[in-house]
Amino acid sequence: MKPLNRRTFLKGAGVAVSLPLLNAMQPAYAADSSNQRPKRRMVTIDLHLGLHPENFIPKTAGPEYELTPYLCVMEEFRQDMTIITGTSHPAGGGGHLGYMSLLTAAPRPAQPNFKNSISIDQLAAEAIGPVTRFSSLTLNTFGSIASSFSRNGVQVPPESRPSKVFGNLFLDGNSAEKKRQRQRLKDGQSIMDSVLGEARALQGRVDAEDRHKLDQYFTAVRATEQRLLKAEAWDVKPKPIVNFEPPTDINNIADVIGRASLMYEMMFYALQTDSTRLITFVNGGGLMVPTIPGVTQDYHSLSHHGMDPNKIAELTLIETAQMQAFAEFLKKLRSASEEGSSLLDQTMVLFSSNIGNASNHDYRNLPVILAGGGFQHGQHLAFNPKNNLPLSNVFVSMLQHLGLEIDKFGSSTGTITGLKT
Repeated sequence: MKPLNRRTFLKGAGVAVSLPLLNAMQPAYAADSSNQRPKRRMVTIDLHLGLHPENFIPKTAGPEYELTPYLCVMEEFRQDMTIITGTSHPAGGGGHLGYMSLLTAAPRPAQPNFKNSISIDQLAAEAIGPVTRFSSLTLNTFGSIASSFSRNGVQVPPESRPSKVFGNLFLDGNSAEKKRQRQRLKDGQSIMDSVLGEARALQGRVDAEDRHKLDQYFTAVRATEQRLLKAEAWDVKPKPIVNFEPPTDINNIADVIGRASLMYEMMFYALQTDSTRLITFVNGGGLMVPTIPGVTQDYHSLSHHGMDPNKIAELTLIETAQMQAFAEFLKKLRSASEEGSSLLDQTMVLFSSNIGNASNHDYRNLPVILAGGGFQHGQHLAFNPKNNLPLSNVFVSMLQHLGLEIDKFGSSTGTITGLKT
């Protein structure tokens, strides 16, 4: 049989999606496990309260851009990262609710009739997720905020406890726990078989609108079946053996940097052991006074500084510490080697925010750093601050770099110019 071309698309609202990996597509899109393709990974980080623009955005573009206060923290990674300014989602908004559409580009997240769509990590997971134990990881520092959404626009539940992340990644459990897990998987498959049969029996007795709803239901059921089959296959394989101790969760939510740093550490281990190749992380702020010397007011209030110099000074202390924690994560990735290069070279890391200026809830001119991934970095790509480039153009470039044959995502008008591999 002639292999299907991976450029076979399913076209939906605002997104042209390449089909997931099928047997009929071999060898057009060989699995990573065949060692015919380099391992490629993607991490997205949403700094939920953004960054003070004056401390982040360079005044000049190109490779000779000057280091701003926040970028001074990142100086050792100058050749490993690209600063991107002048981007946003054209139909963004929603203030802090913008996290819901940061990775989906779905329009108007604050509107009552808002309908979300698939996020870039979950789109990528459909293609490359099957090769690892965990198709993707969705993480945050506290609460229920997550930027990862399924094909039907349903939020992927995040995990905020590093100890739980560690357990999922590296602890196998005893024989009794394994037996219970295998039984749960078998029970789940039986339930899926039953409900799918009942739903199919309805198809001939409903109108077109209901058939469409059933089609969506079948899609969800099939996805659940695939997850169960994958879980069963991985259940018999031992988890990676690691030589580091399980983390102790930091229960004090005011320790903003400590909690973020601990999760960054779990992210590094997940990537290093190839337990997953896709991670989303929302690094949140909140109504607490961070345990950082010199900070006396809560994080959220400081982000709404109204250009008060005293508030900006305290906010700068927090955001500088956030940049330092991010830099430590990149340092870990760069120090780990794999297949003749660093783990950072094989991992695209998108550091951004759902908000451009938290002080006035401006969703334009988002702060963006794209690090690693094998791109030619060492530059500032500056786009029009008054007529922003769609952030989705960056997404298309990233998804293509992962191997997805995709030309459109959300509001994209193409790829991002100036970014080369």
